[in-house]
Amino acid sequence: MLDWVEYRSQLMGRIGEIAKLSPGTVQGYQALSAAGAKTNHLDAKTRELIALAVSVTTRCDGCITVHTAEALKNGATKEEIAEALGVAVALNAGAALVYSARVMDATEAYSKA
Repeated sequence: MLDWVEYRSQLMGRIGEIAKLSPGTVQGYQALSAAGAKTNHLDAKTRELIALAVSVTTRCDGCITVHTAEALKNGATKEEIAEALGVAVALNAGAALVYSARVMDATEAYSKA
């Protein structure tokens, strides 16, 4: 497994390099990331739990390290994190089932062509 704390540090360094080379890209990302916090419809912990579930479904290690630290910082428990990850697992299985149905539909379409 990764040394997540060290990985996050290295990742932030590399993103800092990208920010110097392409500041608008990183500023745009930061604006998107901060947009949800401005409405305050969800608290920070809930947003981070959602981010963790999405991190798993998109298979993003960088997202995992950043949002795990932030979820814990905002008071998420291991149990809450595990429950959020359970949603991600269920969604991935559900998405695979839905896309399996699409493959079967495509199979029928090609069989008739």
